[in-house]
Amino acid sequence: MKGSEFEQRVRRLGLLTGTPVRFVNHGKGSHGRLYYGERFTTLKDRKQDIGKGLLRAMCRQLDISLEDLVRAGQ
Repeated sequence: MKGSEFEQRVRRLGLLTGTPVRFVNHGKGSHGRLYYGERFTTLKDRKQDIGKGLLRAMCRQLDISLEDLVRAGQ
């Protein structure tokens, strides 16, 4: 899954749950913070793939399950 797809799915999940989602750039470069309610994770380059371990860690940081993320993509 690419970073942009992860962001899209988190945004859809936010719409389904009524949780605000926003992305904040950190100056130069491709990194930024993706907020899901009050929780956040650092999103690296949105054009590159996210590995399995990093994907799990990002979901844990946002307090969402992988199943919720998969459901939001359908």
